[in-house]
Amino acid sequence: MPRVLVVDDEPQLVRALAINLRARKYHVDTAHDGAGALQLAADRHPDVVVLDLGLPDMDGADVIKGLRGWTRVPIIVLSARHASDEKVDALDAGADDYVTKPFGMDELLARLRAAVRRSTPADTEDAVIETEAFTVDLAAKKVHRDGADVRLTPTEWHILEILVRNSGRLIGQKQLLREVWGPTYETETNYLRVYMAQLRRKLEADPAHPRHFITEPGMGYRFES
Repeated sequence: MPRVLVVDDEPQLVRALAINLRARKYHVDTAHDGAGALQLAADRHPDVVVLDLGLPDMDGADVIKGLRGWTRVPIIVLSARHASDEKVDALDAGADDYVTKPFGMDELLARLRAAVRRSTPADTEDAVIETEAFTVDLAAKKVHRDGADVRLTPTEWHILEILVRNSGRLIGQKQLLREVWGPTYETETNYLRVYMAQLRRKLEADPAHPRHFITEPGMGYRFES
């Protein structure tokens, strides 16, 4: 089970997060200041860190810099600071994502799942997914077809990786839009139609009758190997 380190000086918020995360089978460690967070991270090696910027002993950006000195663990900033320059500073310091308070628990959980998924190396047996038309190498972030590399844009790769890592599972439109473009794009289903059409053109033997990138009308998409 993934281990999450929650760093915030609001006891009620920490308690609520811990309850929700443990109910979803996460291991949870909590810290109420920067020094405690850095120590716990060194001791427990979390899979993802949820970090408030307004800590009593140091700024959250300094915690990010301290972590980035030795680990690439995904860091999701959870802060009441809405100014764009503060968001940029946190991301430049090494944060992977930024969620502003107040926030929806479903949104935060989706961000957590995406962060853990991106940071977890694929198992050796699953690192290369082969179909009769193309091969996806998750570790190398490459796709091969007819003996040559297929050039994908970063967005195309992001969609492909999410679907392939969840092979056989229906991934909802809103989930894909949140994970690829962010929560403010949940209604932009036309984005998905455009990019799925591009993936099919590049990878499917017959794009008009796809065998691997399946649309479930009104619901989402599924990858079948």
